[in-house]
Amino acid sequence: MYAWPASEVPALPGQGRDLRIHDTATGGLVTLDPGPVARIYVCGITPYDATHLGHAATYNAFDLVQRVWLDTKRQVHYVQNVTDVDDPLLERAERDNIDWVALAEKETALFREDMTALRMLPPRHYIGAVEAIPGIVPLVERLRDAGAAYELDGDIYFSVESDPNFGKVSNLDAAAMRLLSAERGGDPERAGKKNPLDPMLWMAARPGEPSWDGGSLGRGRPGWHIECVAIALDHLGMGFDVQGGGSDLAFPHHEMGASHAQVLTGEFPMAKAYVHAGMVALHGEKMSKSKGNLVFVSQLRHEGLDPAAIRLALLAHHYRADWEWTDQVLQDALARLDRWRAAVSRPDGPSAEALVEEIREALANDLDAPAALAAVDRWTAAQEESGGTDTGAPGVVSRAVDALLGVAL
Repeated sequence: MYAWPASEVPALPGQGRDLRIHDTATGGLVTLDPGPVARIYVCGITPYDATHLGHAATYNAFDLVQRVWLDTKRQVHYVQNVTDVDDPLLERAERDNIDWVALAEKETALFREDMTALRMLPPRHYIGAVEAIPGIVPLVERLRDAGAAYELDGDIYFSVESDPNFGKVSNLDAAAMRLLSAERGGDPERAGKKNPLDPMLWMAARPGEPSWDGGSLGRGRPGWHIECVAIALDHLGMGFDVQGGGSDLAFPHHEMGASHAQVLTGEFPMAKAYVHAGMVALHGEKMSKSKGNLVFVSQLRHEGLDPAAIRLALLAHHYRADWEWTDQVLQDALARLDRWRAAVSRPDGPSAEALVEEIREALANDLDAPAALAAVDRWTAAQEESGGTDTGAPGVVSRAVDALLGVAL
């Protein structure tokens, strides 16, 4: 599967700072010190109802991670999946009387268009669950043969008790895990499971549903968590720098994936930092596909809204915060974009060297994009009030805002 084209990232004078970021597993800030190539895996969409602003906020956060690393003169090996076969996708296809493959392809194409418009840097590897199946089957077989998985009515389940480190990503108690498992795709009430939290690795073929040859597993399709594990291990290996996604993925998805990988490899941890973005609300409730209270990037674009304004609206909120999309959020972003563009179109301005360092420091400090925006606002205000004599400053500001914040002025 192909991703989307990369926008050029301007080179800046000097060098960025190492990233300090909040790690869900430890509950505090960690300073990441990748090698020459920083490795990151971000969980992708299930391709229906794409791309809503909750998606956009999540991928914006991890786009900033890439930009911070690139500014330190590192390369970035970024991997993202597409869950292009799953129960919610099949249910939506049935509801809308459309072939599930066609629905997945249509929504994935729309997602690519939105990511391109928002100047999100693409992954090096963009892998669909279906194309990953040949690599998933051997992993499930290995877990089963090692006694870490078991069969139940033809389905294969992972035993969470096989991982002594299970629970160290989300740090939730059993009751909270069981509740979230039921809400987020698990089946804790199914009779016959060794532990209610055990997740499915391989679902045996159901009548009327797609299935693939699973070798000794029989025909079926993969569970949600093992999909990402297979892709991440294949392209990044263990101990990669960041596992990212929305905060609703900490449990069960990232918890289960970590356990799968740790049992398979005997290594711990799967990722050096588990990083989670907050949720976006509309009319007082979290945007969700089940509630249908979604605002789509494509809808805003088709209404003529500049994608740079959408990006500024996202950047105005700290990536870990839960926040609400309102008309005022949009109006503030449009006004800021107008001010910034007017500022960099002038022939000169105050020196921009200190501003570049302020942006770098803000982003290195747990991706504090609101602080970075405030720094640019101050430079813009100073230029409006008293001008300046540095003829190169507007160009430096424009390049810095593009390279570090992904906003084209």
